Amino acid sequence: MTDRLRVATIGAGYFSQFHYDAWSRLDVDLVALCERDPQAARRTADEYTIPSVYHTVEAMLEAERPDLVDIITPPPTHLNFIQILTESKVATVCQKPFTENLDQALQAVDAGERARTLIVVHENFRFQPWYGQIKKMLEEGVVGEPYQVTFRLRPGDGQGERAYLDRQPYFQEMPRLLIHETAIHLIDVFRYLFGEVDHVFAQLVRLNPVIKGEDAGLILFTFQNGRRGLFDGNRLVDHPARNRRLTMGEMLLEGSAATIRLDGNGDLFLREHGQNEESSVAYKWQDRGFGGDSVFRFQRHVVEHLINGKPIYNTARDYLNNIKIEQAIYASNESGTKVEISG
Repeated sequence: MTDRLRVATIGAGYFSQFHYDAWSRLDVDLVALCERDPQAARRTADEYTIPSVYHTVEAMLEAERPDLVDIITPPPTHLNFIQILTESKVATVCQKPFTENLDQALQAVDAGERARTLIVVHENFRFQPWYGQIKKMLEEGVVGEPYQVTFRLRPGDGQGERAYLDRQPYFQEMPRLLIHETAIHLIDVFRYLFGEVDHVFAQLVRLNPVIKGEDAGLILFTFQNGRRGLFDGNRLVDHPARNRRLTMGEMLLEGSAATIRLDGNGDLFLREHGQNEESSVAYKWQDRGFGGDSVFRFQRHVVEHLINGKPIYNTARDYLNNIKIEQAIYASNESGTKVEISG
């Protein structure tokens, strides 16, 4: 691997803007873009000064020989692109949701491992700075013995006939929305903070009739260490915040010595056990890009692994645990019972 990565991308949809902004600020060469829509491709290439545009992945790989390709496209395209990239032994970042289901994810993991090629899932929520600070406080024992964590997802963007159309219109057509597209972020955050999950119990509903998938629900998590978690998601309801997409909701993490509260503005508060007043937690972060610049933080993490060999989070193999938990959540909702996470 060279000291400066040659990075190519696939896709120019809504969320790709955060990827391109991050790549443009990292010490890499963004050499090419592959996109079927010529107008979207040219607009993105011009905005981020990408020298070459292609309409097929094969042509891009042959001409550019990139070190890393970033897949920024919807789940139905992922497996095919990954198979093409692993055949060329190109390191890959793949946007979440990672493929369409567990079977496809397993095929993607197998393709990468047979080719001995890195596949990392672009799961950036654990790189949001407030979760890094909470993790630090847990490791320092600030809350004492951690008991439970609750997250209330409240983006408020799911009401009415035009729900999601202005940003990500394919949300309306997804047969599985709240968990597969959104709660998967918090599944990963819960694992990051509290460890592996043992069982889940879920009740999911669709409140907006214009969409195909579920848009609200409750999930109870039992972790292997005995701790508990609650995900309370409703995409129709909002929460107080200057930007309701910054944290997407609010978190409460409770322990024997203290409680940590995350609000919608990325502010953290600590209340010690037995006290009525909270104190503000001071920590540094930048309100840039998406989610406290979490896309930049994630992509920098991948670059540091490839260049310097630093440990890597969320390889495709590790990310399978998130998908198994997602699968168990849907199974629990269908059966009305608690479901164990498969090995």
